[in-house]
Amino acid sequence: MDSISRVPLFNKGTCRSPSSASVAHVERTARQPPTAPDRENHHVPPYLLGLRLGGRRVLVVGGGRVAQRRVPALLDAGAAVVLVSPHVTATLEGLAERGRITWHQRPYKRGDCAGAWLVQAVTDDAAVNGDVVAEADAKRIWAVRADDAESSPAWTPASGHAGDATVGVLLGGDPRRAAGIRDAVVEGLRDGALESRHSRRKPAGVALVGGGPGDPGLITVRGRQLLAMADVVVTDRLAPGGLLDELAADVEVIDAAKIPYGRTVTQDRINEYLVEHARAGRFVVRLKGGDPFVFGRGGEEALYCARHGVPVTVVPGITSAVAVPSAAGIPVTHRGVSQEFHVVSAHVPPDHPDSTVDWAGLGRARGTIVLLMAVERMALIAAALMRYGRSSDTPVAVVQDGTLPAQRSLTATLGTVAGAMADAEVRPPAIVVVGDVVTVAREIDMIRADMGRDP
Repeated sequence: MDSISRVPLFNKGTCRSPSSASVAHVERTARQPPTAPDRENHHVPPYLLGLRLGGRRVLVVGGGRVAQRRVPALLDAGAAVVLVSPHVTATLEGLAERGRITWHQRPYKRGDCAGAWLVQAVTDDAAVNGDVVAEADAKRIWAVRADDAESSPAWTPASGHAGDATVGVLLGGDPRRAAGIRDAVVEGLRDGALESRHSRRKPAGVALVGGGPGDPGLITVRGRQLLAMADVVVTDRLAPGGLLDELAADVEVIDAAKIPYGRTVTQDRINEYLVEHARAGRFVVRLKGGDPFVFGRGGEEALYCARHGVPVTVVPGITSAVAVPSAAGIPVTHRGVSQEFHVVSAHVPPDHPDSTVDWAGLGRARGTIVLLMAVERMALIAAALMRYGRSSDTPVAVVQDGTLPAQRSLTATLGTVAGAMADAEVRPPAIVVVGDVVTVAREIDMIRADMGRDP
């Protein structure tokens, strides 16, 4: 008991001496060497910690592809990387030649872990990795074993950055799933979907945001970010409705729908909405389909806001004039077929005194014509194009609800398209493409069909 009595476990002047058995237990516990992680507790979740490695020595044993992936991240964190391996990839060799890392061109030997704050065992030799981790454990240095997550004292998370946020995801033994979750979180942070608008500094005034052709996934990253910050969203029937489902419950949504032959809100009233809410200190997003400056009257709204002293941000969108034909397999230009395309708003019919479209020029042109808002006037438009020189056999495609699950297409000729649209009961929104590029989509469909047949 002499050795036990030398341990100062209590103050003799104030505490009663514990039993010899309890003292012996404490002495034994204190003198036990560090042990390997308890395999019985491998289901216990890891403790996440952000290491600030600036200037600290990190040992990497191994010079293959895993090392090549991990070393740049360590360098980004400011670590002083020491690499031990007989051979390395060309990328790692380049880092060594530029003085970014210290490379010891030899196999690992015991003692290499000395002075390291973190060790990465990433060779393709399980025995070597085990020896590296054993030495690190003995020296109480955290180590990551790449080939055996179950026996690794530490794990490297799948990490990513979004602005000033660093995201790390750990799923022991399933790095692919961890990377997938990381990517989803980083994307959500970048587009604003995962961060409360109340926790961010919002822009002032009004943002005119192009929502794209219909599929909510086709809005730009910047557009989605601003939408997530909005206090008020002014929208209409052409804006992607799925984006509204992502808004917080306290966001005010103003429906400024302009439904053909239905209820409508005048453009003047829409302009007033934007200015009224912005002046009240709210951040307003005017969400439009396609691009706000392509037949979206975005220019009028921007001018109105500017004249009333309201700051305006314009976020371009993917215009349906190009995206919808693409979704149907129709290129608006194609080598050897069409070197130009014309985008026309057909809300005013040909020969109407308010029309500013050069229908005679379009009839003579050989390029592609993309018609928006043409459903109700297609018979008049086809007649005008044929009158001014287009052949009645000119291929025509009509794409309704482009990029959405309900997308459908029909093909016809300039001479038959009006009747075909009536028979198919085509309704807005629909894009009409006139020109030989329509045959490219047919050829693609035929090739796909042939490839799907048995030889």
